[in-house]
Amino acid sequence: MKTLKGNAIVGQSGGPTAAINATLAGVIKGAQRSDNINKIYGMKNGIDGLLADTVICLDDYFTSDSAYEQLKRTPAAALGSCRRKLPVETDPKYDETFERIIEIFQKYDIRYFFYIGGNDSMDTVAKLSKYTKDHEYEVRVIGVPKTIDNDLLGTDHTPGFGSAAKYISVVMQEVLRDTAVYTVKAVTIVEIMGRDAGWLTASSALGRVCGLPAPDLVYLPERAFDMEEFFCDVSAALEKKPNIVVAVSEGLQFADGRFVGESTQGGAVDAFGHKYLAGTGKALELAVKDKLGTKVRSIELNLPQRCASHIASLRDIEESFAVGQAAVSAAEQGVSREMMVILRDNDERENYSSVYGHMDIDLIANRTKFVPKHYINERGNNVTDECLEYILPLIEGECYPEYKNGLPVFFEF
Repeated sequence: MKTLKGNAIVGQSGGPTAAINATLAGVIKGAQRSDNINKIYGMKNGIDGLLADTVICLDDYFTSDSAYEQLKRTPAAALGSCRRKLPVETDPKYDETFERIIEIFQKYDIRYFFYIGGNDSMDTVAKLSKYTKDHEYEVRVIGVPKTIDNDLLGTDHTPGFGSAAKYISVVMQEVLRDTAVYTVKAVTIVEIMGRDAGWLTASSALGRVCGLPAPDLVYLPERAFDMEEFFCDVSAALEKKPNIVVAVSEGLQFADGRFVGESTQGGAVDAFGHKYLAGTGKALELAVKDKLGTKVRSIELNLPQRCASHIASLRDIEESFAVGQAAVSAAEQGVSREMMVILRDNDERENYSSVYGHMDIDLIANRTKFVPKHYINERGNNVTDECLEYILPLIEGECYPEYKNGLPVFFEF
């Protein structure tokens, strides 16, 4: 392995989480401990900031362990984020865009590039990896996983998922108790994030394997949604008790590919062509009211799923920090054009442990890890205990931010 000396740069991309800053803290600490990295820079707003040369020296902000600890407990992306899609080779702006990136790399002597993000961010890592390899610019490019959706291939789970799953499962315990106080028949529909994969919605049922209440029905996007079957499921559940709770993924689709919530959406898309999703719960609320005539309400958990650091999973924060440090270590050892992965070292819930590895970015970018078939019941209206046993260790432990005057104190650049 050739020793590579120079500076490093790190950025955050895509939807923020309660743990993405813990990963950032890990990358910064790993870089500051390195004998091969002289300075660690941060790109404001991801690749957008790199192209605009809005770059800051992170060493100026981290001179004590307390700064790391505060950053680890801060939600959202402290460096800012973006959703820019880098051009493909046939795009007229291809050479211009990547030549600009190399120009910035040369200006700051960047030899290590770390990008923290999810599926779309790994597309950026893959494209930058190819360009720098083809044009023989010596830089080690590492993708560092982040997404509450838990839908990245190659890794057992993703940083950010555990904290989001913890928030959802705790809120669901509170909702279940609130809705159970009356005897009037009523349906409560809780909409949970998850465009293509239903991992977060599955976590809403975690109470079941802990001897606690759980939603009566759970619908994931991995199964085509059938409205008539849904009405039958709801009616059957209401025969057993007056108040039922239904958890649904925002990305539910009918067999013909239409999103269940399309009637409440505007059809807008992001830079990667993804439709903005919301309104699935409201669409189902209106359908139940019209078809069954029962009292019904919908709840959209929305942004708190990804920014509720006040109830973050300690395990998630610790792993997120560790995978950031592991990314720097791997890059120093010559790893490049790969994404870091978390591997479950022990399947037993009580003795859970994990290790860190890396995988070819081309095997990960623009692909999706779905909830497997055996994690969903035959009817398609709930998840199995095996699914919940997989998720449960990831939400364990509490990691509270520092409080002052009753409010959390967060890190800011």
